[in-house]
Amino acid sequence: MGFGEEDISLISFHSVSNGYYGECGRRGGYMEVTGFNSEVRKQVYKVASLSSCSNLAGQVLVSLVMNPPKVGDESYTSYWEERDRIMLSLSRCAEAMVQAFNSLEGLTCSKAEGAMFVFPSVRLPKRAIAAAEAMNTKPDVFYALRLLENTGIVVLPGSVFGQVPGTWHFRCTILQQEEKIQLIINRFKAFHETFMEEFRD
Repeated sequence: MGFGEEDISLISFHSVSNGYYGECGRRGGYMEVTGFNSEVRKQVYKVASLSSCSNLAGQVLVSLVMNPPKVGDESYTSYWEERDRIMLSLSRCAEAMVQAFNSLEGLTCSKAEGAMFVFPSVRLPKRAIAAAEAMNTKPDVFYALRLLENTGIVVLPGSVFGQVPGTWHFRCTILQQEEKIQLIINRFKAFHETFMEEFRD
């Protein structure tokens, strides 16, 4: 991004369960500390070292992430073919979801940029906000619960993360199987259109 270590202090994390290398439930990861003086970096690593480490399977996965097959290795070709196939599938799922969200009334969604999630903003009708408040529920939670009850689709309300007061969004994963993405989009669209009509101002 054009920054050097002296320009910005950053601690980054990666988990093998949150990437194409691993799968849910596999525990292992790493962190990198950059842009801090050596004494601060030493203390951060010391604190991190106090926690328990991953089980053996997690450690093996982290090793594989850090050392993928190299040219000449027996698995080099199949590894990169599978990796590229997975990445392209994730990209197509993300594009399909963003396009679908942006086609719906009151929803806007930015392109996914290297994450497994998209974060659509939703402009909820005043009547939906009032219905949520009558139930002592945040409006985005109200929307997410109605979505779950009507479709089985799980999204995480943006209020869990914090958001600008009076705005609403939710987090939605792009990890669905590609062959099921259109079914999920169709269910979501049908729900959203019905919801907006039910609570239209």
